[in-house]
Amino acid sequence: MNYWLLRSEPDVYSIDDLKKEDVGMWEGCRNYTVRNFLRDRFKVGDLCFFYHSNIAPVGIIGIMEVVREAYPDPTQFDPKSEYYDPKADPANPRWLVVDVKFVKKFDKCVELSALKANPKLASMGVVMKGQRLSIMPVTDAEWTEVLRMTSED
Repeated sequence: MNYWLLRSEPDVYSIDDLKKEDVGMWEGCRNYTVRNFLRDRFKVGDLCFFYHSNIAPVGIIGIMEVVREAYPDPTQFDPKSEYYDPKADPANPRWLVVDVKFVKKFDKCVELSALKANPKLASMGVVMKGQRLSIMPVTDAEWTEVLRMTSED
């Protein structure tokens, strides 16, 4: 099993939106590194941190599970979508999505400032300067440490 961190701006798609849907399509990723993660490394059963960005407080707010492996992102073919890509070819899709299922919303956000202050997370992608990917791998040790942080007062 792999662990991941997936970012979303809550005014676009929040953990509460996912909770309401139960299963949602994680669409709109337009970065080749992220596309390759989705294509090559995401597996059913992988667990993901749901990370709220561009809101106070910024941080990890819950957990979701991958329930469907990568398939073509339908928004790339929809001219009405903000994620439309006129260069995308249905015969050879450029962008992919996975489906994720709501698992848990934390009682409180594990804030980015707390992640950065934790020396055990110094190498975690989300705390590294200049890291802007919307999807990042998380190590077993990082996953365990973040979960430990959720149980602190």
